Amino acid sequence: MAMPIVDTEYLKQIDKARRELRAFIANKNCAPIMLRLAWHDAGTYDVNTKTGGPNGSIRTQEEYTHGSNNGLKIAIDFCEEIKSKHPRITYADLYQLAGVVAVEVTGGPTVDFVPGRKDSTNSPKEGRLPNATKGAQHLRDIFYRMGLSDKDVVALSGGHTLGRAHADRSGFEGPWTREPLKFDSLYFVELLKGESEGLLKLPTDLALVEDPVFHRYVDLYAKDEDAFFNDYAVSHKKLSELGFTPSSHTVVKDGVVLAQSAVGVLVTAAVVIISYLYEARKKTK
Repeated sequence: MAMPIVDTEYLKQIDKARRELRAFIANKNCAPIMLRLAWHDAGTYDVNTKTGGPNGSIRTQEEYTHGSNNGLKIAIDFCEEIKSKHPRITYADLYQLAGVVAVEVTGGPTVDFVPGRKDSTNSPKEGRLPNATKGAQHLRDIFYRMGLSDKDVVALSGGHTLGRAHADRSGFEGPWTREPLKFDSLYFVELLKGESEGLLKLPTDLALVEDPVFHRYVDLYAKDEDAFFNDYAVSHKKLSELGFTPSSHTVVKDGVVLAQSAVGVLVTAAVVIISYLYEARKKTK
């Protein structure tokens, strides 16, 4: 499918969709599953073959029926309600925008969002997402294949501070923290505490404490929530843009265009200079 044209109208639809997602997610308390949808669409990326990634393919039956995507049809249907009002927005952009908003409305950091992802219906084979029953080497294999780092592994794992596992979806049951609808650094605090009654710790969670390199980040984030938020925002943006090269340098943050394409910047600069020269000339007359 062709790249979407990110013009003024497209940006307006993104802005409206963002506002609607804020209200929808807050009303439905569905931030965790929306974040999971964004991650699982993006997390199939293979940096070597340039396949998978945040391209909306998770909406296909072939992909959302993968075992690792159990339950995500709920989030796909939620997004369809927004998509029906803003048909120009690609599914790829919509799912990543939903993930960004999910973090934002639960008190997490603001993640910069760049629109313009192309949709695809080509689903990668099952097995590209993390398996919660495995350890540190498995996490590295999965994240390195995406082109991400050890820091990204730990920062993104901190997103488990939102939500809970469901036995009918993953075979595991329970939340990671006592406030599963609040985005904070408690996931790391709980990891360092060890076993806590009623709270979940998967093998992939425990691997973050047992591995010395991962442990350093866990320790840092448990002590310094600002450091976690800063690193999480960077890692989330990287995940949301795997294999995606914006056709321009348009950046939308909180619905505001922060930067335009290089051509747009030059045109704006030229207009400012011409206006200045015109005003200066008037004053000398």
